[in-house]
Amino acid sequence: MESRARELLDSLSVRIPDLRVPVSGLSGGQRQIIAIARSLLGQPRVVMLDEPTAALGVAQTAQVLDLIERLRDQGLGVVLISHNMADVRAVADRAVVLRLGRNAGDFPIAETSYEEIVAAITGAADNPVTRRSERTGASAVATKDH
Repeated sequence: MESRARELLDSLSVRIPDLRVPVSGLSGGQRQIIAIARSLLGQPRVVMLDEPTAALGVAQTAQVLDLIERLRDQGLGVVLISHNMADVRAVADRAVVLRLGRNAGDFPIAETSYEEIVAAITGAADNPVTRRSERTGASAVATKDH
């Protein structure tokens, strides 16, 4: 079991100094990486991660995002559920926004601004005024004559 664990962690370029250290003795980032590595034991084709960096510091977040990139580079499908747009933009090829249980957009990261994604998340894109100005291409200022 220890040999298999070392092999798996090595394949992910993960450095855990001693495999016999209890998980409770590891950092938050190392714990998250161990949890992700465990999910790979069955050799899945897709890994789903729900807020994997939510309780982590900057350095630990970077470790987890590096691991996500390595999983992607190894050909695994990675579904990252996150409210952290910086994390999403750092590792994702595309972002699918779900709002109120419905698909609010499917955005290629390289071609989509941060603001467009946030508008889909917050519902600003659903605003009737926004839809109207997009439809008409208008950006005029309405005034009232006295």
